Amino acid sequence: MIVVTGANGHLGRLVIEALKQTVPADRIVAAVRSPEKAADLGVEVREADYDRPDTLKTAFDGAEKVLLISGSEVGRRVPQHTAVVEAAKAAGVSLLAYTSAPKAGTSPLILAPEHKATEEVIRDSGVPYAILRNNWYIENYEQGVRQAAETGTYVGSAGEGRVAGATRADYAAGAAAVLAGDGHENKVYELSGDTAFTYADIAAAVADVTGKDVTYQDLSPEDHKGALLSAGLPEETAGFVVALDGNTRDGLLSEATGELARLIGRPTTPLREAVAKLLA
Repeated sequence: MIVVTGANGHLGRLVIEALKQTVPADRIVAAVRSPEKAADLGVEVREADYDRPDTLKTAFDGAEKVLLISGSEVGRRVPQHTAVVEAAKAAGVSLLAYTSAPKAGTSPLILAPEHKATEEVIRDSGVPYAILRNNWYIENYEQGVRQAAETGTYVGSAGEGRVAGATRADYAAGAAAVLAGDGHENKVYELSGDTAFTYADIAAAVADVTGKDVTYQDLSPEDHKGALLSAGLPEETAGFVVALDGNTRDGLLSEATGELARLIGRPTTPLREAVAKLLA
């Protein structure tokens, strides 16, 4: 039995759908915080709250493989993930897969520390693991893409930094391939899109899709943060966005490894196609 945590989120739902292409639905369990919101997934649904370990024990009953989709609460991820790892170990799973961040063990990426700590917890547990170090999701640029389509300007502070991003569906297909396949024990996968792109490339894709003139406006980090604050973003969120653009400018998301395409047996989704879907 394969259990997918966070199965009601954007990525989790796509993993469930990808698994159903090769695994019988009665062998898949969606582990979610609010079961009533997951009734449409077409698989067994069990309650699983990272903050309530007793629910994890029940959710993992009979599990052979578990996908731990990283939590969304920055600052709380390590204890939450530790609870999942402990429950997976108690259940005796043969594989625990985890959605991590690029080069989490060594990268100065703003997102890396909690992922690095989680990876250490997983390794120390002794549970066979597969670390899925997902690069950036193209969907994370949706707000900027939509604004660019309306205003003719894509705004950021990443300079000419490149991002080897892929779509959530691509990463979901990679996770499903690992969960449904064999021979992935104790492997670390650096997963990315096939081609790294700049923010100027995003602007060009928006222009191509909409038929409008769209350019990339590269701001200083200070001006970028000011623009975000003026647009109503909270101080912490604005700071995070600017820091991530700084990481992008420094090349921390730029490596296109080809590992995701090899896992899923096809090329990853091209940027223009992804942008067209965001604007559909």
